[in-house]
Amino acid sequence: MTATTTGERRGLLRRALRLEYLTVGWNVVEGLVAVTAGIAAGSVALLGFGIDSFVESASGSVMIWRLHAERRAEDEERVEQVEQRARRLVAASLVLLAVYIGWDSVTSLAAGERPEPSPVGIALGLASIAVMRWLARAKRAVGVALGSRAMAADAFQTDACFWLSVFLIIGIGANALVGAWWADPLAALAMTALIGREALEAWRGEEAEAS
Repeated sequence: MTATTTGERRGLLRRALRLEYLTVGWNVVEGLVAVTAGIAAGSVALLGFGIDSFVESASGSVMIWRLHAERRAEDEERVEQVEQRARRLVAASLVLLAVYIGWDSVTSLAAGERPEPSPVGIALGLASIAVMRWLARAKRAVGVALGSRAMAADAFQTDACFWLSVFLIIGIGANALVGAWWADPLAALAMTALIGREALEAWRGEEAEAS
């Protein structure tokens, strides 16, 4: 492990927990705003983005539990078993989300449904790009210092949220600026591939071990 003393490791664990609490809090607010704005505008991309935020909150909660367990020096094998089950539940949720968004996107394109421009969605997407980029870098640095595969993988998930935000801005931005209504459901389709990748990583449990 990179942290050479018990005191250093405890400090890193506290920082990791602060980052995870921030992640969960941000995603809950982000999800509420995105889902509300998505329903109001009829935006598949915004709706999918919002629902994914709630799934990411669940994933962040798993990390919070795990970090607290390490601070309390609970049985490592038990921690691994419970975390793996929780990760697979998150993976199953992501698969269902990807299927839902994919279906909704295709049917919206086929029906020619035109979502309304959403200034709230654009503002949310831009804010999320900045926050997710910072959080991913901070988590990665702490993960390396702790020698934690779980934290490193969580940083990857936060990176995925960053790219979801980029897809969101492209889709709803094109609709708002040039009336390209089809960009919204196409952006949502692009999201399904990224969400599917997240689900695969979670199911494999590559983030399950922390040194």
